[in-house]
Amino acid sequence: MYSGGIFLILFITCQMLGSQSQECVSRQDVQSTLRHVHKLLSAHETSFLHRVRTLRKKLNLLHNTTVKHRSNIGTGTNSTQICLPPNPPVNGRMLGQVFRVGHEVHFLCNPGFQLSGPETRECLDSFSWSGEEPTCKMVDAGTHNIPTSSTPTYVRPSRCIEFQGSLHCTCEQGYSISSQERGLCTDIDECELYRMTQTGRLCLHTCMNTAGSYYCQCPTGYSINIDNRSCQDIDECEKGVHNCTKEQVCVNTFGGHRCMVVECPRFRNASYIKTSPLLCERNPCVQGNKACLQAPVSVNFHFMSVVSNMSTPRVLFRVSAARILGDAMRFELLGNRGAGHFTLQRSSRQSGELLLTEPVQGPAMLETEVEMIELEKRTLLGRYVTKVTLFVSPYSF
Repeated sequence: MYSGGIFLILFITCQMLGSQSQECVSRQDVQSTLRHVHKLLSAHETSFLHRVRTLRKKLNLLHNTTVKHRSNIGTGTNSTQICLPPNPPVNGRMLGQVFRVGHEVHFLCNPGFQLSGPETRECLDSFSWSGEEPTCKMVDAGTHNIPTSSTPTYVRPSRCIEFQGSLHCTCEQGYSISSQERGLCTDIDECELYRMTQTGRLCLHTCMNTAGSYYCQCPTGYSINIDNRSCQDIDECEKGVHNCTKEQVCVNTFGGHRCMVVECPRFRNASYIKTSPLLCERNPCVQGNKACLQAPVSVNFHFMSVVSNMSTPRVLFRVSAARILGDAMRFELLGNRGAGHFTLQRSSRQSGELLLTEPVQGPAMLETEVEMIELEKRTLLGRYVTKVTLFVSPYSF
């Protein structure tokens, strides 16, 4: 067939070119060429048939292997690679269809039944399921504290639809498709996710993860703000929710309060009277009593509350004279109380400022005394003392 076709092509070609060339091949040359071409085609055909037979053998071997593998799974020969499917509880159902090692299944009970046993079981390396087999027990209608639904708190079934030949699954807000099975939705731990991916804090104090959401929690003595993340100190003194007596002064602190006793000081040849809850004033001195005149004219008590590790230097308060009688004012810190934490600086001719010089880790209580001295031609006109007590909160807010 091939030789006849090639001969005809060569013959026609020779006839067409006959008028232009006298070098047309002879019949013997054509037949020799045809025999050579025939041998070449036969060799190619033999090689092709050999490759087809080899391919058929490989396909048959692959088919037999596949059938044997399926048969082994059906008869349990290959059961060492997966756990046997657990039984769903009566009056309930099971979520999860992947039974390989490390995968989990979850159990639900129908309304009116309560799950007894583990909500989740995992396929272990021993190819057995963790925990005991759960059951669903009927809920007593007279028991109001037992919930009628026992859906696992942090696992829910996904919502799947088929669209254009593929399956698309979605979850409720606060859940994401399980990495092990797309038919399940697992809770998103917003607290941990924010800690790992964002700077700052999702909550000012404590973040509590819940099923599908989270909430912020404040320490005792604080209430949650309107933004649901920051904490607001509760002023127990202002609200009247304290246990201080009438003789004590209620001092609000960050996260709590203190009941302080204010007592007027005792000086030789001088007496004091409490003119307000936080102020003691000296009684008039007898004429010529120099010891009485050396005693402070007044002693003021000042209570303050600050947060832990507050940035410094920080002006805490300013002390000043209401009116000046002399020609000079001097401000000093008395004794060594509060040394290393406080300093005093002049802010104007008649006022001074108390500064906190370094951050303080709470909880702590610091005390110091500020003295203002009024002079007239270097002669003492009066001394005024302010006793300062600083309460440092254990929190930074």
